[in-house]
Amino acid sequence: MAVEKGRGVTTREEGFDRRIEPFRTELLAYCYRMLGSAHDVEDLVQDTYLRAWRAREQYDDTRSSLRTWLYRIATNVCLTALEVRGRRPLPSGLVAASDPLGPLVQGESAAWLQPLPDSLLEAGDPAEAVIDRSSLRLAFAAALQHLSARQRGALILRDVLGFSASEAADILGTTVVSVNSSLQRARTRVKEVGVGQEPLSEPSAAEQRAWVDRYMKAFELADVEGLKRLLTEDVVMEMPPVLNWFSGRGNYGLFMEWVFGAAGKDWLLKEVTANGGQPGFAAYRRVGGGYELHTLQIFTVTAEGISRNSVFQDSEVFAAFGLAAELDAQGLVNVEGRG
Repeated sequence: MAVEKGRGVTTREEGFDRRIEPFRTELLAYCYRMLGSAHDVEDLVQDTYLRAWRAREQYDDTRSSLRTWLYRIATNVCLTALEVRGRRPLPSGLVAASDPLGPLVQGESAAWLQPLPDSLLEAGDPAEAVIDRSSLRLAFAAALQHLSARQRGALILRDVLGFSASEAADILGTTVVSVNSSLQRARTRVKEVGVGQEPLSEPSAAEQRAWVDRYMKAFELADVEGLKRLLTEDVVMEMPPVLNWFSGRGNYGLFMEWVFGAAGKDWLLKEVTANGGQPGFAAYRRVGGGYELHTLQIFTVTAEGISRNSVFQDSEVFAAFGLAAELDAQGLVNVEGRG
């Protein structure tokens, strides 16, 4: 992701690179919150750094901090992208709940909210420590999709990143009055869709992983009753790009019985983490002498159990997580297979 520059780079220019590099991970998290796309974030950040490099002589540290200046550039990059790409919903934010045994309906939307691989946040630079990982959760990212682009920017800049109203106005290229108005509307809308301003109370990362590890064991045994015991009563499952989604432990169980009947009971699962620590796994189903990638599943876990399973079946998502298309019988990458 290094910015491409011509020959003859001066010591001063190299110093500029060193000054802006520590912000890369937090800018990546910001672009993800703005766009909801794991596929696009690295390109957006790269574009931000390229623009910053080209405008480096224009930066005036008496007018704003380097961080604020970089966020202004990243915001312009994101707002331009949003003019073309629009919002990325999840099915539960688009249509009514469906019958778990009804026919699967493919959505017409070409762009769905995507999970963010935690590997993108683990580059090891100093910015990682300042990232509010609770604000990367899929539920919050989905709520942001209900906001206009500038409302989204105001909410993230003020409530997540802690910029002052005047700093946010500078970043968004608007007035303090406009920022405050956008922020108020954004807060109201986020509450309406069921996500409060305070971070969700959740178990520790180890406890969440333990819940999902038990789920994985039950899944590998095709033990539907075992799966149901790990769910909250109002659990939600959704499966973009399929429009179908449903809630409730009973409906979840009915659907999983159908899954094991239709796709078989021989599965191989690989752990993943996404969106700042949400546990999940890639599910490979048995096909012939090996296993074929089927879905990526990301879980929301509360103290009472698993409250949401977001299931993705999207080649862009698979690629973002670096998932092999096929594995052999031992669970190793099948270099002779397809993909």
